[in-house]
Amino acid sequence: MAKLDVNSSLKRLQNRYRLVIMNDDTYEEVVTIKLSRLSVYIFLSTVFVLLTGLTVALIVFTPLKLYIPGYGDVNNTKELRELKVRTDSLEEEVRYKDLYLQNVRNVLQGNKPVVLDTTALKIPKPEKIDD
Repeated sequence: MAKLDVNSSLKRLQNRYRLVIMNDDTYEEVVTIKLSRLSVYIFLSTVFVLLTGLTVALIVFTPLKLYIPGYGDVNNTKELRELKVRTDSLEEEVRYKDLYLQNVRNVLQGNKPVVLDTTALKIPKPEKIDD
């Protein structure tokens, strides 16, 4: 494998080329531009950095940032969390009330016999303290 010489690579970047734009009908040169690989690379890099910077600035300094998932107003985020907790607790309360009403309905209709809690409690005897 041939080694790449740093000097030859640098010279290739600095070689000059000519870009000629010609009129197809008259073969007249409309524009002539002298370029090198290095100048084209620098130009394209600059355009990329400028476009990236403009895009970031557009998102950061305008209301477009609110459309990014996970990003939003701090107050709205706090309110959404509170509403979620409140909704969860309300759903749980509705579930408990439905279960209670179903049990009452079953008892009143006689579908389910009432089961009394007959578990014997083991209450420890109080200790006597002798003085």
